[in-house]
Amino acid sequence: MKDPQKIKRGDELELQIESLAYGGKGIARVDDYVIFVKNAIPGQKVRALIYKKRKGYGEARPLEVLTESPHKVDAPCDHFLTCGGCKVQQLSYEEQVAQKKQQVENIFQRQAGISEFEIHDVVPAVNPFNYRNKMEFTFSNNRWVLPGEPEGVDRDFALGMHIPKRWDKILNIDACHLMPEIGTEILNKTQSLAKELKLKAYDQKTHNGFLRYLLMRFGHNTGDILVNLVTSYENPDLLKPLIDGLIAAFPQITTVVNNINTRKADVAFGEYELHLHGKPCLEEKLGDLTFEISANSFFQTNTVMAEKLYETALDGAGLTGEEVVFDLYCGTGSISLFLAQKAKEVHGFEVIVSSVEDATRNAVRNGAGNVHFHVANLDNFFKFGVGKKYPKPDVIIVDPPRAGMHKFMTNYLPKFGAQKIVYISCNPTTQARDTEILHMNGYRLKKITMVDMFPHTPHIEAVGIFEKQ
Repeated sequence: MKDPQKIKRGDELELQIESLAYGGKGIARVDDYVIFVKNAIPGQKVRALIYKKRKGYGEARPLEVLTESPHKVDAPCDHFLTCGGCKVQQLSYEEQVAQKKQQVENIFQRQAGISEFEIHDVVPAVNPFNYRNKMEFTFSNNRWVLPGEPEGVDRDFALGMHIPKRWDKILNIDACHLMPEIGTEILNKTQSLAKELKLKAYDQKTHNGFLRYLLMRFGHNTGDILVNLVTSYENPDLLKPLIDGLIAAFPQITTVVNNINTRKADVAFGEYELHLHGKPCLEEKLGDLTFEISANSFFQTNTVMAEKLYETALDGAGLTGEEVVFDLYCGTGSISLFLAQKAKEVHGFEVIVSSVEDATRNAVRNGAGNVHFHVANLDNFFKFGVGKKYPKPDVIIVDPPRAGMHKFMTNYLPKFGAQKIVYISCNPTTQARDTEILHMNGYRLKKITMVDMFPHTPHIEAVGIFEKQ
């Protein structure tokens, strides 16, 4: 075994992959020196090239698999090693879940300082494939050409995914196994129609071109399909033949909208939106509730597992019908409405105006008169005594974005004096960080459940139940 002190960039080493790091890379060790190996899975022995050397760790890529892992399976997607959307399709689903559980436990032990920390329950995905109800693809005139592709392949048009760590290159995608199969068909039809109509893909360098993004949303329980074409300027006449072609090929499409993004920012939503076909929103059902979801509003990406996630949160909240509940970062109000079935009163807070509009519409649609939604930037909303306008909450639900709660909100949370805090997180690192703060302010983590919303990816969803001491 090589002396860790003598490892340098460019070295080739034989490495045994022990586990997965949060983020999806394999972990190997030379004595106590950690090496993260991309596209490697637990149980493999690989010959790997060190391409980055740091004081505390190294990074490598495999050159050859010397011994295969017992957890290795055949990945159905030809793109996954290049695309970056999926990290571990070649790892059995059972082992994916086991590795994610271990990652969360390690993060909480290390960051929250809970030495005996264990996940209490794990809820695996019902469908490891075809589960995503929202997908986003980028148009580009700068296609990433793969090794082995024929000479003369069209480099000037792509519709697909950003190459990891490359803002300027798009991998052309002809199938994605994470979304419903009809999504792949719409993706390919959009590409062929755009080429046939000679519509120009957007150029990130010159900021010329028309087509920027294709977004699709799917109603898992309703069959609705929403297509959102994001363009760099408004020109309905230019877009109409493309939309007519899609609707003719897929009469299942229930909504088509056009977001206009004239800015240079690489974002898949616009300054304004044109409604071009069908219903104004996609409809989806969770349990007995029906939701209207617009193109840019947040909704949990895995419908089937969202229901299980909300049931976990509802069970943890332990509502009797007498509680006032605050739902922070409420999105389109899906959790709020779930909880309202068992609560006295629910107040949802969200910064995105379109999401609050959707949430209010959803409350009316479902006859939930005990739910109220408020536009609020939670980074500072309660800073100046605004909270006095609202009743004191007995239970608080927080479901922050991946970056976690703003430091002000985390420190302010205990001041509400709620008996319970239900913390739903898609990032165990920030959840563990906030757990430490809540512990210092009189709340104890009583239970945490991992719900696997995103098979084949590094993403982890966990529900923590905190009680006031």
